[in-house]
Formats: sequence, C-alpha cells, structure tokens
Amino acid sequence: MASYDYDLIVIGAGSGGVRASRISASHGARVAIIEEDRPGGTCVIRGCVPKKLLVYGASFAHEASDALGFGWHIEGISHSWSSLIAAKDSEITRLEGIYRRLLENAGVDLIAGSAILTGPHEVSVAGKTLTAETILVAVGGTPRILDIPGMLDYAISSNEALDLNELPKTIIIHGGGYIALEFAGIFAALGSETHLIYRSNYPLRGFDENVRQHIAKCLPDRGITLHPETSITKVEKNANLLEISLDNGAIIKANQLLSATGRKPNTASLGLGELGVEMGEVGQIIVTEDSQTTVPSIYAIGDVTDRVNLTPVALGEGHAFADSLYGKMSKKMSHDMVASAVFSQPPISCVGMTEREATDKGIDVVVFESLFRAMKNTISGRFEQSYMKLVVDKETDRVLGAHMVGPDCAEIMQGIAIAMKMRATKSDFDATVGIHPTAAEEFVTMRTPRS
Repeated sequence: MASYDYDLIVIGAGSGGVRASRISASHGARVAIIEEDRPGGTCVIRGCVPKKLLVYGASFAHEASDALGFGWHIEGISHSWSSLIAAKDSEITRLEGIYRRLLENAGVDLIAGSAILTGPHEVSVAGKTLTAETILVAVGGTPRILDIPGMLDYAISSNEALDLNELPKTIIIHGGGYIALEFAGIFAALGSETHLIYRSNYPLRGFDENVRQHIAKCLPDRGITLHPETSITKVEKNANLLEISLDNGAIIKANQLLSATGRKPNTASLGLGELGVEMGEVGQIIVTEDSQTTVPSIYAIGDVTDRVNLTPVALGEGHAFADSLYGKMSKKMSHDMVASAVFSQPPISCVGMTEREATDKGIDVVVFESLFRAMKNTISGRFEQSYMKLVVDKETDRVLGAHMVGPDCAEIMQGIAIAMKMRATKSDFDATVGIHPTAAEEFVTMRTPRS
C-alpha cells in the first residue's frame, strides 16, 4: 500500500471544509486543511455573517422611523459607518479564532498558502509537496465582474463593499440577485442614494414570479431607485466621481459602483483540468451524489460544485463525506426542500418549488396567497405589505412550495421547511392552530385558492 503524509487533505477552510476535516479527524483520519486567506471562508469572513451584521445595523434606521408612530420621539439620531465596520471586524476576528481552535482541538493541521493539485494524491503548497490518499476540494466561489469597459477598473465587489472606509453618498449596484438586493437595502437604509441596475423585468431571477413582482413594489419605498431591463455599457472616472453609462442613454454619477452580477466557482488556479477532473461551463466541479469527481481520489463539496450554493448545504455535504468515507456510515446530503432567505429590506424566504417549476413538471397546482399589512406597519405608518404564497399539488394535496416577503420571514420559514420535508399536506396546514396575532398564522389560515 502507498504511504501518504495524510489520509485526507482538504483545500479550503470555509464552513464545508472545516466541517469535513473535523468530522474526518474525529473518525481517526490524519487530516490537513489548506487555506490561503483566513479560516472561516466566504460565509464567516466576507459573506453571510458580516453582511447580516450590516443588515442588522441598517435595519435600525427603519426601526427608528417606525418608532414615531408608537409614540417615540428620537431627537438627533445619527449613525457612524466606521463604528459599524469596526464592530463587524471585531466579531469576524472572534469567529475566525473559534474556527482556528476547532481545527486545533480536532487535531487537524492548518496550513497557510495557495494549493495546486499536482497529482491525484499530491498538493503543492508554500513550496512543499504534500500527499494524501484522498483530497477534498472546498474552495467555494468568488465574485464575477462582467467584462464591460471600465467595470474591472472601477467597480468593487461584495468583498470590498464590506470594508469601505466611508459610506458612499451615491452608490450604483449592478445586478438583480440576492447579493445586490441585500447591499442595496444596507446602503439605502444608512443614507446612501442607491440605484439598482438589472437586465430582467424584476429582480431575483429564479425566484417565484409573484415574489419578484412584490419585492419590486417594496424596494422604492425603502429608498432604492430601480432601473429594470437596463444594462451598463461603460464606466468612466471624472474627478472624484464615477460616470456610469446605461444602454438607454442615461449617465449616472456615483461615488461607488458595486458589481453584484453573481459568483463563479473558485477553480481557475487549482490545476484540476490537467488531472482529468471534469468541469462545467463556469468552472464548477462535476461530482456524483457522494461528492466524488471523475478522479476517484478527489472529492468536492460546497459552492465549488455549484449544486445548492448555501452554507448549510456545504456543511451537510462535508459531514456526509466524512461520515461515509471515514465513519463507515452510508450518508448522503439531500438537496430536496432546502429553505433559503434573502436578507433584503423587506426580507424574502422560501422553500420548495416555485409555481412555474411545479407547472413545468406537469403538476396541476392550486395556489393560496395572502397579501396584508403587518400589524406593526399599521401604527408605524409604513404602507408596505407582506406577501405569502403556498403552491399545492391538486392531486395529492402536498404543499410543494412556500414563499414569503415580509418581516421575520426567514424565522417563520424554518418551521415551514420542517413540515414540508415531512411531506405535509395543505390539510395538515389547515388543521394547525395559528399563533395569534402573528404574521406566521397566515400560513395556516389561507383557505381560498387563487382564482
């Protein structure tokens, strides 16, 4: 038998890679993990966590505005962007320390540097070659900036948006996906003149059509100027301002331009293609249900595989990989009924199929909807409405999709996801007593199908 330095080398110390390495080590494997930046990966260092902290910070602006209707008179309120960024950085540093200790306590060797695969069992890092019986690639994704004249020179990505030295007076956000909407909400709430430019008719392509239409109605009241069915043709810099030219002939001047047109798998410099690892059109690693690539000793999990690009999914894939390979268990990560949220303002959450996905599969569906003004908004004077939707299989009565736009929707949807994972029917929803008065009770009191 061949002798290797390690049983497993993991490339990428993000959520999925750290989980896989820790669980593998707990099963007795000798494990090393390689990270070129800071342990924690996209989610902890430059994604979900810092962005959610900024969302929290920005949301207090709306809370302060709404408080007036409840009798609060808040004089001289102001916000310090630098204080928010400093607090965010402190929390990220704390979490990074936790990740380092988790790896150390598990007996996993943390190696700093950029990894290149030089063989099916070999990795080159920091001038050294390490060998392992199995290699797991968990390097995640990276922001994609479109090749538009001036865009690469002057646009920032979501990475830099989290660390700006000062709040921009005017910011243009290019894109209509969840990252674009989340940052638009942050900057608009904190006082930036915010423009959202996207090519489709509504934001959030791929989400339920009614959700897309509803969020497009809500965003302008949150201070975001929408530019649907619009593209950027050129970016120039004049003095201290950027001049963004649009395909409709307009030019918008701004302090910052944030490119949020998606992400791509971070595989360009790993050397996978030379080893015969099959890759997709955007660089994603093609894997089996067990996360194995076309090279038997190489596996991949998380966003680098472009399956379901969510942190909890990467965690589940990493755990299943470790338990299956080293724990002598047959574990598989189910990608069915995975709930998700967009922390826009107002937020969005969903689980299961959109109405269109169901009908495209030939399923005869019944749709239930609720559109209402949340109780909090009635007294605050905010005219924003919440929206809920259930997509039900007419033949089996099973709830196939649940969608919501409105306060606390992510917290509500987690419980709905459990029910749907257990194949709950609309009759099950109807038989459940609601908690009153809450928005959540609407999911169990919708009785009349949409005509």
